[in-house]
Amino acid sequence: MTPLYQTVGVVGAGAMGRGIAQIAAQAGSTVKLYDTQPQAVAKARDELFTQWDRLLEKGRMDAAAVQDCKQRLQAADSVESLANCALVVEAVVERLDVKKSLFAQLEAVVSQDAVLASNTSSLSVTAIAAGLQRPQRFAGYHFFNPVPLMKVVEVIAGLKTDPAVCNALADYARQMGHTPVQAQDTPGFIVNHAGRGYGTEALRVVSEGVADFATIDRILKDQVGFKLGPFELMDLTALDVSHPVMESVYRQYYEEPRYRPSVITAQRLAGGIVGKKVGEGFYRYVDGKAQVPAEPAVPQVAEMPPVWVSTRAARRAELLQLLKDLGAKIETSQSPSLHALSIVAPLGFDVTTVAVVERLDPARTLGIDMLIDDAATKRRVLATNPATRADMRDAAHALFARDGKAVSVIRDSGGFVTQRVIATIVNIAADICQQRICSPKDLETAVTLGLGYPLGPLAMGDRWGPTNILEVLFNMQTVYGDPRYRPSPWLRRRGAIGLSLLHEED
Repeated sequence: MTPLYQTVGVVGAGAMGRGIAQIAAQAGSTVKLYDTQPQAVAKARDELFTQWDRLLEKGRMDAAAVQDCKQRLQAADSVESLANCALVVEAVVERLDVKKSLFAQLEAVVSQDAVLASNTSSLSVTAIAAGLQRPQRFAGYHFFNPVPLMKVVEVIAGLKTDPAVCNALADYARQMGHTPVQAQDTPGFIVNHAGRGYGTEALRVVSEGVADFATIDRILKDQVGFKLGPFELMDLTALDVSHPVMESVYRQYYEEPRYRPSVITAQRLAGGIVGKKVGEGFYRYVDGKAQVPAEPAVPQVAEMPPVWVSTRAARRAELLQLLKDLGAKIETSQSPSLHALSIVAPLGFDVTTVAVVERLDPARTLGIDMLIDDAATKRRVLATNPATRADMRDAAHALFARDGKAVSVIRDSGGFVTQRVIATIVNIAADICQQRICSPKDLETAVTLGLGYPLGPLAMGDRWGPTNILEVLFNMQTVYGDPRYRPSPWLRRRGAIGLSLLHEED
């Protein structure tokens, strides 16, 4: 197949530039790699040659293809040597002044129909193109690291970008074996915008003393199916990368409360405790392996109290069946006896409020998270309130662990960990659709490929119910009085009429 762009320039020979050069050469383009540091180009060339040799050894490329790729990769010694490139992709430092200066130089040497593209992850495409004579030939082309393995690329149109340029870049991304998603020029584009819900809300949870880093990671992996917990993920990406993105999106959205960064990451960044690459982040690392604290042991309880379940509990029928399967002695009266363990299952509300409203003895009341069907999870999550007696906490822990499923016991807050994080993810995604930053389909694709979520955010809302997500948000807004939990109008419309979030685009 003939590549859409026969000759491609790549400026910047770091990890991103090297990855872009690799997949462009593999797509059949002649690639000219340039960096202000010639030794960086030489190093990148050597590393790419080694990478292609490894692919040959593994049988993923044949000898002829490897030889062709090596011949197509050329070192460029100046900006002027990129003059015959049909496409030039920039992958240099994330500074607006540097990028604007570079593109002014490039525009002066390439042909008028050449396409210029920036791999920026956080800067405005429109702002970068503002000084160009031909901004209609400029677009964002945001790949993810490592480029050959992360199979999604965001194609971003600035205010003056010709739509045909974005369509051509999308077609070329497919030739390189990637999946393109098209986005408007807004802070964070799709992936870094949608990703604000996961780590940011988890940081809020830990800042409130609800649970520690390891417990929150375990909950979100075992209840939802995330490959990495939010704190494991931040350790992997490193806070010197992720915290500036948090601040950038927050500032560019004029301090929108949903995106408010955390003092926890700011302090750790200042102290150099940025993650796995330095051996210490939210976890300590020994020989590259995280030192994760052991889970608390299941308590030994001599005599189990009877159990009463709130008539307002979410998934009450399922909860009662679960307790029956666990061998609990269940009370069925309208109110619990003086010796019963009272179980509530709120959506968004804290256990303390539910106990007071339902006139339950707080000392004998615990909550359980039932947003997700118990059969679909690997972990149960219980929550105490400030008055919960230790014997009742231990009894509940022991009871719900009887079948061997892991149990985490957290402190009281508005909404359980999973409820808070999932509701925030879905709400931010709904707001992206409301703003028409991208199509719902491209949003789902970008998040599942770019962030590795087990489901796209809209699919999460669809699976666990838009009305349930709305109830969590409304109740958390009541508990916290905070606009960060204000439901998106896009989500409210679907919740109000009961349609699947994926059913239509409006």
